[in-house]
Amino acid sequence: MDARNFKCPKAGRVVKTATGYTAFIPAPLPPKLVYDGELVLRLSTADTALSELSGVGRLLPNPNLLISPLVRREAVLSSRIEGTRATLSDVLLDEAAAPGGGSREADLREVRNYVVALEYGVARLGALPLSLRLVCELHAKLMAGVRGNHATPGEFRRSQNWIGPAGSSPESAPYVPPPPEELMACLGQWELFLHERERLPVLIQCALMHEQFEAIHPFLDGNGRIGRLLVTLFLMERGRLRQPLLYLSDFIEAHRLDYYDLLQRVRTHGDWNAWLRFFLTGVAEIAEDAARRATRLLELREQWRRQFAGKAYVAALLDQLFVNPYITVATAAATLKSSTPTASRALGLLEAAGILREISGRKWGRIWLAGTILGAIQEQSA
Repeated sequence: MDARNFKCPKAGRVVKTATGYTAFIPAPLPPKLVYDGELVLRLSTADTALSELSGVGRLLPNPNLLISPLVRREAVLSSRIEGTRATLSDVLLDEAAAPGGGSREADLREVRNYVVALEYGVARLGALPLSLRLVCELHAKLMAGVRGNHATPGEFRRSQNWIGPAGSSPESAPYVPPPPEELMACLGQWELFLHERERLPVLIQCALMHEQFEAIHPFLDGNGRIGRLLVTLFLMERGRLRQPLLYLSDFIEAHRLDYYDLLQRVRTHGDWNAWLRFFLTGVAEIAEDAARRATRLLELREQWRRQFAGKAYVAALLDQLFVNPYITVATAAATLKSSTPTASRALGLLEAAGILREISGRKWGRIWLAGTILGAIQEQSA
Protein backbone atom coordinates (compact mmCIF):
# COMPACT_ATOMS: atom_id res chain seq x y z
CA MET A 1 0.00 0.00 0.00
CA ASP A 2 1.38 3.38 -1.01
CA ALA A 3 1.13 5.72 1.99
CA ARG A 4 1.44 8.74 -0.29
CA ASN A 5 -2.09 8.15 -1.59
CA PHE A 6 -3.62 8.76 1.84
CA LYS A 7 -3.75 12.53 1.98
CA CYS A 8 -6.35 13.26 4.70
CA PRO A 9 -5.32 12.86 8.35
CA LYS A 10 -8.96 13.38 9.40
CA ALA A 11 -9.91 10.17 7.58
CA GLY A 12 -7.40 8.08 9.49
CA ARG A 13 -3.72 7.33 9.80
CA VAL A 14 -1.24 5.15 7.99
CA VAL A 15 0.94 2.95 10.17
CA LYS A 16 4.02 0.92 9.37
CA THR A 17 3.91 -2.62 10.68
CA ALA A 18 6.75 -4.60 12.21
CA THR A 19 7.12 -6.58 8.99
CA GLY A 20 7.54 -3.42 6.93
CA TYR A 21 4.26 -2.96 5.03
CA THR A 22 1.89 -0.05 5.69
CA ALA A 23 -1.75 -0.29 6.75
CA PHE A 24 -4.60 2.16 7.32
CA ILE A 25 -6.43 2.80 10.60
CA PRO A 26 -9.67 4.74 10.03
CA ALA A 27 -10.50 7.61 12.37
CA PRO A 28 -13.44 7.11 14.77
CA LEU A 29 -16.87 8.05 13.46
CA PRO A 30 -18.59 10.36 12.86
CA PRO A 31 -16.55 12.74 10.72
CA LYS A 32 -17.43 16.42 10.49
CA LEU A 33 -19.90 16.59 7.62
CA VAL A 34 -20.96 19.46 5.40
CA TYR A 35 -24.64 19.22 4.49
CA ASP A 36 -24.58 20.99 1.14
CA GLY A 37 -27.69 21.40 -1.00
CA GLU A 38 -27.12 18.29 -3.08
CA LEU A 39 -26.58 16.05 -0.05
CA VAL A 40 -29.71 17.39 1.67
CA LEU A 41 -31.77 16.79 -1.48
CA ARG A 42 -30.52 13.22 -1.87
CA LEU A 43 -31.14 12.52 1.79
CA SER A 44 -34.72 13.79 1.47
CA THR A 45 -35.34 11.72 -1.67
CA ALA A 46 -33.92 8.56 -0.12
CA ASP A 47 -35.83 9.08 3.11
CA THR A 48 -39.12 9.48 1.23
CA ALA A 49 -38.52 6.38 -0.89
CA LEU A 50 -37.62 4.35 2.19
CA SER A 51 -40.80 5.47 3.99
CA GLU A 52 -42.91 4.45 0.99
CA LEU A 53 -41.24 1.03 0.90
CA SER A 54 -41.85 0.55 4.61
CA GLY A 55 -45.50 1.37 3.95
CA VAL A 56 -45.68 -1.38 1.35
CA GLY A 57 -44.25 -3.75 3.94
CA ARG A 58 -47.23 -3.04 6.19
CA LEU A 59 -49.54 -4.40 3.47
CA LEU A 60 -47.95 -7.83 3.35
CA PRO A 61 -50.46 -10.43 4.59
CA ASN A 62 -47.80 -12.55 6.30
CA PRO A 63 -44.02 -12.32 6.82
CA ASN A 64 -43.08 -15.06 4.34
CA LEU A 65 -45.31 -13.98 1.48
CA LEU A 66 -43.27 -12.12 -1.16
CA ILE A 67 -40.35 -11.59 1.24
CA SER A 68 -38.99 -15.12 0.87
CA PRO A 69 -38.23 -14.92 -2.88
CA LEU A 70 -36.92 -11.36 -2.55
CA VAL A 71 -34.53 -12.48 0.19
CA ARG A 72 -33.29 -15.21 -2.14
CA ARG A 73 -32.90 -12.70 -4.97
CA GLU A 74 -30.71 -10.59 -2.69
CA ALA A 75 -28.72 -13.66 -1.64
CA VAL A 76 -28.01 -14.44 -5.30
CA LEU A 77 -27.02 -10.85 -6.14
CA SER A 78 -24.85 -10.33 -3.06
CA SER A 79 -23.09 -13.67 -3.57
CA ARG A 80 -22.60 -12.91 -7.26
CA ILE A 81 -20.53 -9.85 -6.34
CA GLU A 82 -18.17 -12.30 -4.64
CA GLY A 83 -17.94 -14.54 -7.73
CA THR A 84 -20.71 -17.15 -7.43
CA ARG A 85 -22.67 -18.14 -10.56
CA ALA A 86 -25.92 -19.52 -9.13
CA THR A 87 -29.09 -17.91 -10.48
CA LEU A 88 -32.33 -17.18 -8.68
CA SER A 89 -33.98 -20.01 -10.63
CA ASP A 90 -31.24 -22.38 -9.46
CA VAL A 91 -31.92 -21.49 -5.84
CA LEU A 92 -35.71 -21.63 -6.02
CA LEU A 93 -35.67 -24.89 -7.97
CA ASP A 94 -33.24 -26.36 -5.46
CA GLU A 95 -35.62 -25.53 -2.63
CA ALA A 96 -38.78 -26.58 -4.45
CA ALA A 97 -37.81 -29.82 -6.10
CA ALA A 98 -34.57 -31.57 -5.20
CA PRO A 99 -31.08 -30.96 -3.78
CA GLY A 100 -28.91 -28.94 -6.13
CA GLY A 101 -25.83 -31.01 -6.83
CA GLY A 102 -23.77 -30.63 -9.97
CA SER A 103 -21.22 -27.99 -10.80
CA ARG A 104 -23.09 -25.23 -8.96
CA GLU A 105 -23.57 -27.01 -5.65
CA ALA A 106 -20.79 -24.99 -3.99
CA ASP A 107 -22.34 -21.74 -5.24
CA LEU A 108 -25.79 -22.82 -4.09
CA ARG A 109 -24.41 -23.56 -0.64
CA GLU A 110 -23.01 -20.02 -0.41
CA VAL A 111 -26.35 -18.54 -1.43
CA ARG A 112 -28.20 -20.77 1.05
CA ASN A 113 -25.86 -19.60 3.80
CA TYR A 114 -26.60 -15.97 2.93
CA VAL A 115 -30.32 -16.64 3.26
CA VAL A 116 -29.76 -18.39 6.59
CA ALA A 117 -27.62 -15.51 7.88
CA LEU A 118 -30.12 -12.84 6.84
CA GLU A 119 -33.13 -14.66 8.25
CA TYR A 120 -31.17 -15.39 11.43
CA GLY A 121 -30.23 -11.72 11.78
CA VAL A 122 -33.82 -10.54 11.33
CA ALA A 123 -35.04 -13.02 13.97
CA ARG A 124 -32.17 -12.23 16.33
CA LEU A 125 -32.90 -8.49 16.33
CA GLY A 126 -35.80 -9.19 18.64
CA ALA A 127 -33.43 -10.33 21.38
CA LEU A 128 -30.05 -8.80 20.55
CA PRO A 129 -29.16 -5.35 19.21
CA LEU A 130 -26.76 -4.93 16.32
CA SER A 131 -23.38 -5.48 17.91
CA LEU A 132 -20.03 -7.17 17.43
CA ARG A 133 -21.53 -10.30 18.96
CA LEU A 134 -24.31 -10.41 16.37
CA VAL A 135 -21.85 -9.64 13.56
CA CYS A 136 -19.82 -12.70 14.56
CA GLU A 137 -22.95 -14.84 14.73
CA LEU A 138 -23.93 -13.71 11.23
CA HIS A 139 -20.45 -14.49 9.92
CA ALA A 140 -20.56 -17.98 11.43
CA LYS A 141 -23.83 -18.67 9.58
CA LEU A 142 -22.55 -17.17 6.34
CA MET A 143 -19.27 -19.05 6.16
CA ALA A 144 -20.23 -22.46 7.57
CA GLY A 145 -19.07 -25.23 5.27
CA VAL A 146 -18.24 -23.08 2.25
CA ARG A 147 -15.04 -21.98 0.54
CA GLY A 148 -14.31 -19.51 3.34
CA ASN A 149 -14.72 -22.13 6.05
CA HIS A 150 -10.94 -22.10 6.52
CA ALA A 151 -11.26 -18.42 7.40
CA THR A 152 -12.43 -19.05 11.00
CA PRO A 153 -16.22 -18.56 10.68
CA GLY A 154 -17.59 -16.33 13.41
CA GLU A 155 -14.17 -15.08 14.51
CA PHE A 156 -12.42 -11.82 13.80
CA ARG A 157 -9.19 -12.21 11.90
CA ARG A 158 -5.87 -12.70 13.66
CA SER A 159 -3.77 -12.13 10.56
CA GLN A 160 -3.47 -9.41 7.95
CA ASN A 161 -5.74 -9.20 4.93
CA TRP A 162 -5.68 -6.74 2.05
CA ILE A 163 -7.82 -5.51 -0.83
CA GLY A 164 -6.35 -5.69 -4.28
CA PRO A 165 -6.18 -7.63 -7.53
CA ALA A 166 -5.29 -11.30 -7.66
CA GLY A 167 -1.62 -11.82 -6.92
CA SER A 168 -1.23 -8.64 -4.88
CA SER A 169 0.38 -8.47 -1.45
CA PRO A 170 0.23 -6.02 1.48
CA GLU A 171 3.11 -4.17 -0.16
CA SER A 172 1.41 -3.81 -3.56
CA ALA A 173 -2.33 -3.78 -2.74
CA PRO A 174 -4.18 -0.44 -3.02
CA TYR A 175 -5.63 -0.87 0.45
CA VAL A 176 -4.53 -2.68 3.61
CA PRO A 177 -6.99 -2.61 6.56
CA PRO A 178 -5.88 -2.22 10.17
CA PRO A 179 -3.25 -4.73 11.33
CA PRO A 180 -4.48 -7.44 13.73
CA GLU A 181 -3.12 -5.76 16.84
CA GLU A 182 -5.22 -2.65 16.07
CA LEU A 183 -8.35 -4.50 14.97
CA MET A 184 -10.31 -4.74 18.22
CA ALA A 185 -9.76 -1.08 19.07
CA CYS A 186 -11.17 -0.13 15.65
CA LEU A 187 -14.11 -2.48 16.07
CA GLY A 188 -14.82 -1.15 19.56
CA GLN A 189 -15.06 2.39 18.20
CA TRP A 190 -17.25 1.17 15.33
CA GLU A 191 -19.62 -0.55 17.77
CA LEU A 192 -19.91 2.60 19.90
CA PHE A 193 -20.92 4.53 16.79
CA LEU A 194 -23.36 1.76 15.83
CA HIS A 195 -25.18 2.26 19.15
CA GLU A 196 -25.45 6.05 18.91
CA ARG A 197 -28.96 7.40 18.44
CA GLU A 198 -30.44 10.80 17.58
CA ARG A 199 -27.07 12.29 16.66
CA LEU A 200 -27.29 11.80 12.89
CA PRO A 201 -30.03 11.08 10.34
CA VAL A 202 -30.49 7.30 10.24
CA LEU A 203 -29.51 6.97 6.58
CA ILE A 204 -26.36 9.05 7.08
CA GLN A 205 -25.38 6.91 10.07
CA CYS A 206 -26.10 3.75 8.06
CA ALA A 207 -23.86 4.91 5.20
CA LEU A 208 -21.01 5.79 7.56
CA MET A 209 -21.42 2.52 9.46
CA HIS A 210 -21.16 0.51 6.23
CA GLU A 211 -18.14 2.43 4.94
CA GLN A 212 -16.25 2.01 8.21
CA PHE A 213 -17.02 -1.71 8.40
CA GLU A 214 -15.56 -2.17 4.93
CA ALA A 215 -12.51 -0.09 5.90
CA ILE A 216 -11.88 -2.25 8.98
CA HIS A 217 -12.49 -5.49 7.04
CA PRO A 218 -12.57 -7.55 10.24
CA PHE A 219 -12.83 -11.05 8.72
CA LEU A 220 -10.54 -12.99 6.45
CA ASP A 221 -13.47 -13.62 4.08
CA GLY A 222 -17.11 -12.61 3.79
CA ASN A 223 -16.69 -8.92 4.70
CA GLY A 224 -18.62 -7.61 1.69
CA ARG A 225 -21.64 -9.82 2.27
CA ILE A 226 -21.75 -9.08 6.00
CA GLY A 227 -21.41 -5.37 5.26
CA ARG A 228 -24.38 -5.49 2.89
CA LEU A 229 -26.45 -7.51 5.37
CA LEU A 230 -25.79 -4.89 8.03
CA VAL A 231 -27.45 -2.17 5.95
CA THR A 232 -30.78 -4.00 5.95
CA LEU A 233 -30.54 -5.04 9.60
CA PHE A 234 -29.56 -1.53 10.73
CA LEU A 235 -32.59 0.01 9.01
CA MET A 236 -34.86 -2.61 10.55
CA GLU A 237 -33.41 -2.09 14.03
CA ARG A 238 -33.99 1.67 13.73
CA GLY A 239 -37.60 1.12 12.71
CA ARG A 240 -37.17 2.46 9.18
CA LEU A 241 -38.14 -0.91 7.66
CA ARG A 242 -40.84 -3.22 8.97
CA GLN A 243 -39.76 -6.09 6.73
CA PRO A 244 -36.39 -6.92 5.09
CA LEU A 245 -37.26 -5.44 1.71
CA LEU A 246 -34.30 -3.13 0.95
CA TYR A 247 -31.12 -4.63 -0.48
CA LEU A 248 -28.33 -2.60 -2.08
CA SER A 249 -26.53 -5.47 -3.85
CA ASP A 250 -28.35 -4.80 -7.13
CA PHE A 251 -27.22 -1.15 -7.10
CA ILE A 252 -23.69 -2.03 -6.01
CA GLU A 253 -23.34 -4.66 -8.74
CA ALA A 254 -24.52 -2.16 -11.37
CA HIS A 255 -22.05 0.49 -10.12
CA ARG A 256 -19.31 -1.73 -8.78
CA LEU A 257 -16.32 0.37 -9.82
CA ASP A 258 -17.86 3.56 -8.45
CA TYR A 259 -18.65 1.76 -5.19
CA TYR A 260 -15.07 0.63 -4.61
CA ASP A 261 -13.58 3.92 -5.83
CA LEU A 262 -15.75 6.00 -3.50
CA LEU A 263 -15.00 3.80 -0.48
CA GLN A 264 -11.30 4.20 -1.23
CA ARG A 265 -11.65 7.95 -1.72
CA VAL A 266 -13.02 8.28 1.81
CA ARG A 267 -9.79 6.72 3.07
CA THR A 268 -7.42 8.61 0.80
CA HIS A 269 -9.10 12.03 0.66
CA GLY A 270 -11.76 12.09 3.38
CA ASP A 271 -14.42 12.58 0.69
CA TRP A 272 -17.40 11.47 2.76
CA ASN A 273 -19.91 13.57 0.82
CA ALA A 274 -19.25 11.78 -2.47
CA TRP A 275 -19.75 8.43 -0.73
CA LEU A 276 -22.91 9.64 1.04
CA ARG A 277 -24.41 10.93 -2.22
CA PHE A 278 -23.73 7.55 -3.85
CA PHE A 279 -25.21 5.59 -0.94
CA LEU A 280 -28.33 7.75 -0.74
CA THR A 281 -28.86 7.50 -4.48
CA GLY A 282 -28.69 3.74 -4.15
CA VAL A 283 -31.19 3.69 -1.28
CA ALA A 284 -33.64 5.85 -3.26
CA GLU A 285 -33.37 3.80 -6.45
CA ILE A 286 -33.57 0.42 -4.77
CA ALA A 287 -36.38 1.44 -2.40
CA GLU A 288 -38.46 2.70 -5.32
CA ASP A 289 -37.74 -0.47 -7.30
CA ALA A 290 -38.53 -2.75 -4.34
CA ALA A 291 -41.81 -0.91 -3.73
CA ARG A 292 -42.82 -1.34 -7.39
CA ARG A 293 -41.81 -5.00 -7.34
CA ALA A 294 -43.70 -5.77 -4.12
CA THR A 295 -46.75 -3.82 -5.26
CA ARG A 296 -46.82 -5.73 -8.55
CA LEU A 297 -46.68 -9.04 -6.68
CA LEU A 298 -49.45 -7.99 -4.30
CA GLU A 299 -51.63 -6.96 -7.25
CA LEU A 300 -51.06 -10.34 -8.92
CA ARG A 301 -52.02 -12.11 -5.72
CA GLU A 302 -55.25 -10.16 -5.32
CA GLN A 303 -56.15 -10.61 -9.00
CA TRP A 304 -55.75 -14.38 -8.83
CA ARG A 305 -57.49 -14.71 -5.48
CA ARG A 306 -60.53 -12.94 -6.97
CA GLN A 307 -60.33 -15.25 -9.96
CA PHE A 308 -60.55 -18.29 -7.68
CA ALA A 309 -62.94 -16.84 -5.08
CA GLY A 310 -64.77 -19.64 -3.33
CA LYS A 311 -61.95 -22.14 -3.90
CA ALA A 312 -60.05 -21.81 -0.62
CA TYR A 313 -57.69 -24.67 -1.38
CA VAL A 314 -56.57 -22.96 -4.60
CA ALA A 315 -56.03 -19.68 -2.72
CA ALA A 316 -53.74 -21.48 -0.27
CA LEU A 317 -51.76 -22.86 -3.17
CA LEU A 318 -51.50 -19.41 -4.73
CA ASP A 319 -49.90 -18.07 -1.56
CA GLN A 320 -47.31 -20.84 -1.70
CA LEU A 321 -46.39 -19.73 -5.22
CA PHE A 322 -45.55 -16.28 -3.89
CA VAL A 323 -43.14 -17.93 -1.46
CA ASN A 324 -41.58 -20.00 -4.28
CA PRO A 325 -42.95 -19.90 -7.85
CA TYR A 326 -41.67 -23.44 -8.53
CA ILE A 327 -43.90 -26.19 -7.19
CA THR A 328 -44.32 -29.97 -7.25
CA VAL A 329 -47.26 -32.19 -6.43
CA ALA A 330 -45.55 -33.12 -3.16
CA THR A 331 -45.21 -29.45 -2.17
CA ALA A 332 -48.80 -28.76 -3.17
CA ALA A 333 -50.06 -31.71 -1.11
CA ALA A 334 -48.02 -30.60 1.92
CA THR A 335 -49.28 -27.01 1.56
CA LEU A 336 -52.91 -28.10 1.31
CA LYS A 337 -52.55 -30.93 3.82
CA SER A 338 -54.33 -33.03 1.22
CA SER A 339 -53.96 -36.18 -0.81
CA THR A 340 -51.87 -36.27 -3.97
CA PRO A 341 -54.95 -36.44 -6.28
CA THR A 342 -56.45 -33.33 -4.63
CA ALA A 343 -53.16 -31.47 -4.99
CA SER A 344 -52.91 -32.55 -8.63
CA ARG A 345 -56.41 -31.22 -9.34
CA ALA A 346 -55.54 -27.86 -7.79
CA LEU A 347 -52.37 -27.63 -9.89
CA GLY A 348 -54.43 -28.52 -12.95
CA LEU A 349 -56.83 -25.65 -12.30
CA LEU A 350 -53.92 -23.20 -12.04
CA GLU A 351 -52.34 -24.65 -15.17
CA ALA A 352 -55.62 -24.34 -17.11
CA ALA A 353 -55.84 -20.68 -16.00
CA GLY A 354 -52.37 -19.99 -17.40
CA ILE A 355 -50.86 -19.27 -14.00
CA LEU A 356 -48.72 -22.43 -13.95
CA ARG A 357 -46.70 -24.12 -16.69
CA GLU A 358 -45.24 -27.62 -16.42
CA ILE A 359 -41.52 -27.32 -17.15
CA SER A 360 -39.97 -30.70 -16.43
CA GLY A 361 -41.54 -32.66 -19.29
CA ARG A 362 -41.63 -35.75 -17.07
CA LYS A 363 -44.47 -38.02 -16.05
CA TRP A 364 -43.06 -38.43 -12.54
CA GLY A 365 -41.51 -35.79 -10.33
CA ARG A 366 -43.10 -33.06 -12.40
CA ILE A 367 -42.33 -29.38 -11.72
CA TRP A 368 -44.56 -26.40 -12.45
CA LEU A 369 -43.56 -22.74 -12.64
CA ALA A 370 -45.58 -19.58 -12.09
CA GLY A 371 -43.60 -17.63 -14.67
CA THR A 372 -45.35 -14.31 -14.08
CA ILE A 373 -44.32 -14.35 -10.44
CA LEU A 374 -40.71 -15.28 -11.22
CA GLY A 375 -40.57 -12.54 -13.86
CA ALA A 376 -41.78 -9.92 -11.38
CA ILE A 377 -39.21 -11.06 -8.81
CA GLN A 378 -36.16 -11.21 -11.03
CA GLU A 379 -36.79 -8.50 -13.60
CA GLN A 380 -34.00 -5.99 -13.96
CA SER A 381 -34.29 -2.85 -11.85
CA ALA A 382 -35.69 0.13 -13.66
